[in-house]
Amino acid sequence: MKLQVTHDTLYDYVPGVDIAQHVVYLQPCNTALQTLISHELAIDPLPEHQIAMQDVFGNTRQFFSLQTSHAHLQIVAHSVIQTQAPPPARSFVSWEQVREQFRYSSDSHFDSAAEFVFASPYIPRDDAFADYARASFASGVSLIDAASDLMQRIHTDFIYESKSTQVDTPALEALAQRKGVCQDFAHILIACLRAMGVAARYVSGYLLTHPAAGQARLIGSDASHAWAAVYLPDLPGASCAERWYDLDPTNNRAGWGAPGEDYVTLALGRDYGDVSPVRGVIHGGANHTLNVGVTVEPLESWGSQSQSQYTTN
Repeated sequence: MKLQVTHDTLYDYVPGVDIAQHVVYLQPCNTALQTLISHELAIDPLPEHQIAMQDVFGNTRQFFSLQTSHAHLQIVAHSVIQTQAPPPARSFVSWEQVREQFRYSSDSHFDSAAEFVFASPYIPRDDAFADYARASFASGVSLIDAASDLMQRIHTDFIYESKSTQVDTPALEALAQRKGVCQDFAHILIACLRAMGVAARYVSGYLLTHPAAGQARLIGSDASHAWAAVYLPDLPGASCAERWYDLDPTNNRAGWGAPGEDYVTLALGRDYGDVSPVRGVIHGGANHTLNVGVTVEPLESWGSQSQSQYTTN
């Protein structure tokens, strides 16, 4: 499927900002199931300095600085991406076997995914996550089946409610209140997986949403989305594309490398803090308003389109 994504971010400042430095994660990445065809980033006012580089997770990030006073900042990212449907799901080894792969021993083989087993700034270690996860992790159950069951339970037990949380709401708080948005659900799922000793990472991206039958697509009504991915070590029977199994608890969808071809992977990290779309440091601008609009639409017909309603953050 060929998709185009427009991500429009607009800040209005009162009073104006004197100088600013920003970093943005707005360029979709290339994966086994996704090819970035084109990407353009337009910034107004024009930056005095701008540079793109890769971070430690392989994401492309853009740094830019503004050295003159400005009352607004607009960042528009336009991308065209070719996606593929994920391969059929298969069950692999038990979750206990995977957990043992990450237990330290002097002669063990280093796996770079081990960093995703540990706590991160937005996802702490806490017994509450393990307590919630255990119902899905019976002895001998495959990791894929356990993680999928956990995803389905979060989808069922939690209420999606816009503005019920903030970007910095602790995952423990969202777990306790049993409601939140897709960022919260991804953080909770990752925290539960890590609590069981397996590696899990945060995925930011976009989802092609479909209107209800008879309704037109609302341009700009989409938003950034987030989900999780659980890691399967290099075990017999697993191909290179079958290392990360993506899990979207918001919509109860999963798949190898992506939950579906209607998903666009933007960036990968330990949690939201690693891949927030826009962040920076400003001097001035004590008060500001923020407006974000995201449009995801196909560039070609997509056969018989599903009329399912998906939720984005």
